[in-house]
Amino acid sequence: MVGLALLWGSAFLWVAIALRGLNPAQIVLVRLSLGALVLLAVLQVVGRRLPSSKRTWQHLFVAALLANVVPYLLFAIGQQSVSSGLAGSLNATTPLWAFTFGLIFRTEQRASPLRLGGLTLGFLGAVLILAPWQGAASELAGSIACLTAAASYGLSYVYMGRHLVGLDHHPLVLPTAQLIAASGLSVLVVPVAGIEPISLSPAVIAAVTILGAGGTGAAYVLNYRLITDEGPTFASTVSYLLPVVAVALGVAVLDEPVTPRLLVGTVLVLISIALVRRTKVDTTPRPARLA
Repeated sequence: MVGLALLWGSAFLWVAIALRGLNPAQIVLVRLSLGALVLLAVLQVVGRRLPSSKRTWQHLFVAALLANVVPYLLFAIGQQSVSSGLAGSLNATTPLWAFTFGLIFRTEQRASPLRLGGLTLGFLGAVLILAPWQGAASELAGSIACLTAAASYGLSYVYMGRHLVGLDHHPLVLPTAQLIAASGLSVLVVPVAGIEPISLSPAVIAAVTILGAGGTGAAYVLNYRLITDEGPTFASTVSYLLPVVAVALGVAVLDEPVTPRLLVGTVLVLISIALVRRTKVDTTPRPARLA
């Protein structure tokens, strides 16, 4: 649990450092490729093969777009103007987006007053974190990019729940295939948005390596192990630790400021997640994503 929280929660720190030498599209390509290589190696060890169904791969490419390429790119773009702690706090709204899209597409059957109240509280917390009434336009644009990335994560849960969950595969097969699909899609993005000079330093190389091999590849293996050993309910509680890790590392490593507004907004989001999840245990396997 601690290892997974550190890997996923520190991803925003590594993105901030990687941006010193790479642009967002380049970071996405490297991290997805490294993550795919890690999972491919694990898949070879456990003796499993990638899916052979064309239709499954079609769904995997859509899932890769929603759960990997779009949010990874938007978070990296957003972090060009906002702190890693703020990005991590906005990422915490992902379960709220998943619940919202579940209601829209009717994959969520229950919308009790308690859950709807939690949803409202969560988005009030997100508005408090965003603070559109203050700050520069670039900071607001960066915050909106991060919030949109979290929404994309949430939509990916609904899509995968409808089209991929329940298929007869080893739990690591679909995430591995998804990261391969995402790597292929990110290759298409680089000629459009990634043709810029790179400036590699030991810090940049270390950051993008940890981000890809650790936060994108090894983290999913840990998540699978946690679900296997402790169950999905316990494993899902790691989402409460991610903004805490992101904010703490931003302060400790990057000397980022922490405002009362950010802290209060994050607490409201975490409380709202507890309320939204209170009446329903989510046993859906998680997409291969950051958090």
